[in-house]
Amino acid sequence: MAKTAESQCPVARTFGIIGQRWTALILRDLLLHGACRFQDLQNGLVGIAPTTLSKRLKALENQGIIERRFYSSHPPRAEYVLTRKGRDLGPIIEAMRDWGERHAETPSPDQPES
Repeated sequence: MAKTAESQCPVARTFGIIGQRWTALILRDLLLHGACRFQDLQNGLVGIAPTTLSKRLKALENQGIIERRFYSSHPPRAEYVLTRKGRDLGPIIEAMRDWGERHAETPSPDQPES
């Protein structure tokens, strides 16, 4: 598929935003738990490197899907929350979960669970 056709395809554009490894699981955790601190997400996503988590959060923030809210200024501490745009991804994540329950085999020990 040509680059131009992909950029016009809504599925390709959505996948371009949420299709990287760990991104859907970050969204899952924020949908399930609401506001989360970096460490909360790190603890919930067994196996994710801190640099990867940081990159995924920054990308989601740049896309307007999450927002970083500071709850302490000294030292600066933040939590991540879904924006309205991010909450609109809820049905997609839920559909992925439902499909996985019906059709996907149990993950091997080295794969993250949802």
